Amino acid sequence: MNGTAPLDTAVGPRNPPFFKMERKFGFGSGWVISTLLIAVLVGAPVAFILGHVFVSSGDIWGHLAQTVLPLYIVNSILLMIGVGACVMVGGVGTAWLVTMCRFPGRNTLEWALLLPMAMPAYVVAYTYTGLLDFSGPVQTLLRDVFGWSSSRDYWFPEIRSLGGAIAVMSLVLYPYVYLLARSAFMEQSVCVLEASRTLGRGPWSGFFKVALPLARPSIAAGTALALMETLNDFGTVHYFAVDTFTTGIYRTWLGLGEPTVASQLGAVLLLFVLALVIIERISRGVARFHHTTSRYRRLPGYQLSGWRCLTAQLFSFSGLFFGFVLPATILAWWSLRYSVLNFDFLPIVRNSFLLALVAALAAVSVGVVMAYAQRLSPSPTTRSAVRLASLGYAIPGSVIAVGTMAPLAMIDNIVATFVSEHFGVNVGMLLTGSIAALVYAYLVRFLAVSFNGIEASLAKVTHSMEAASRTLGQGAFGTLRRVHIPLIRGSLLTAGLLVFVDVMKELPATLIMRPFNFDTLAVRTFSLASDERLMEAAAPALVIVLVGLLPVIMLSYAVAKSRPGGKS
Repeated sequence: MNGTAPLDTAVGPRNPPFFKMERKFGFGSGWVISTLLIAVLVGAPVAFILGHVFVSSGDIWGHLAQTVLPLYIVNSILLMIGVGACVMVGGVGTAWLVTMCRFPGRNTLEWALLLPMAMPAYVVAYTYTGLLDFSGPVQTLLRDVFGWSSSRDYWFPEIRSLGGAIAVMSLVLYPYVYLLARSAFMEQSVCVLEASRTLGRGPWSGFFKVALPLARPSIAAGTALALMETLNDFGTVHYFAVDTFTTGIYRTWLGLGEPTVASQLGAVLLLFVLALVIIERISRGVARFHHTTSRYRRLPGYQLSGWRCLTAQLFSFSGLFFGFVLPATILAWWSLRYSVLNFDFLPIVRNSFLLALVAALAAVSVGVVMAYAQRLSPSPTTRSAVRLASLGYAIPGSVIAVGTMAPLAMIDNIVATFVSEHFGVNVGMLLTGSIAALVYAYLVRFLAVSFNGIEASLAKVTHSMEAASRTLGQGAFGTLRRVHIPLIRGSLLTAGLLVFVDVMKELPATLIMRPFNFDTLAVRTFSLASDERLMEAAAPALVIVLVGLLPVIMLSYAVAKSRPGGKS
């Protein structure tokens, strides 16, 4: 053993040399402290919500528990069950068809099936209401053709219902499952799929007994993401008069003026989010899924013809048509017909773009600090702080809004009382209802969106480049500015774009926290639609969709180039 190199030397040091320098000289301590402060600030709204769980709210909570709380729970559960089932069927079905089957239009569908992600659910809800409501063109045409005079003469499904909400949300959320399921199918070993064929299994048997079990973790993750978006939705359920926790929080906060009760409703909603995370983890189980290098060969496909080809095309194109093509066409038509000469919404476009830009810059900057701190000091403390700061995306916007507004209002009251008593000046509300507070809420909600991409990109930079920078006299900040930032500039722009689009579409947090008489595109669309002015709501809604197309187009381009073995 004397001539044998130590194990660490043989396989390489566990940590690069500059990590030892960081521990010795403390270069990373400032970055770590910054990350801990970020974690505290980001976790504060959730801590406030949880801290008010057992605070007395008088008779109001008891009144809610006897009247509307059971309805919130039942509707939320039914909504999750319905959307979960639909997105799994739609997402997994289309992913399998475009990955493993051969039929005309498949290559276009590979990337086009992601386009509904650009449509906010509440925008789709408004367009289908205008299309399918009693006064809409569909029912009007039916009455003209068949001579019906009133709604009592015929039956037509009610779009403003729980079923309508499930259908609308499923149309825009199935791409979450499609994207992850398609990646899972593509990564499956060709040897396993060919072995199932050798054993006499047909397409259906191979799908249900081989491919589907192997893709289970990805399907579970995609479904969990879709259901988190379902719990976060406010515009759709409010417009369709489906009482859920998000509508209850909004009414309790703004209608009853009870922040404590709103916080307690938010805490119950957090239980649903926690249940989703636990179910997703359990569904993955302890299994590990390994693949051979044969997965990089062209995947064996099933050539479809006749009625099978037609069925596959109809099934695959239906989600794209009803989730994007039809709503976008309706919005464009309404905008051209009713809003082409109306430029009143242009100041609102400016508000939305500036607000989204500031929030994106803040999220990217903070994400860089967190990712770099974790790289400099990958200790359990830093990693725990990063995980805590990244939880916001799983928390509904209405919960973050209440958890942010309530403590800020308390601080404002304390400051106003102190200044009034000692200086005789009425300073009013400094933080509550300010742009800064709204950007802070956005940061809590969307920090994980920027951090995940930055972290993945930063991990690709070799440690030797950092060591070289240090030997040339650069400190931690200098290395970040001169080495890392130029190398990950593309990822920073992508992260900023994703946050920008999410902020443009965000409705519940903006609606609760916006300054007085300050509208964004999402708020204006919601307000006009709530007043049944759907035609006027088309223009701002269309701008939201067009902006949302930018990251979807980028993602679609990546999907179109991602097939192993080349395109077929």
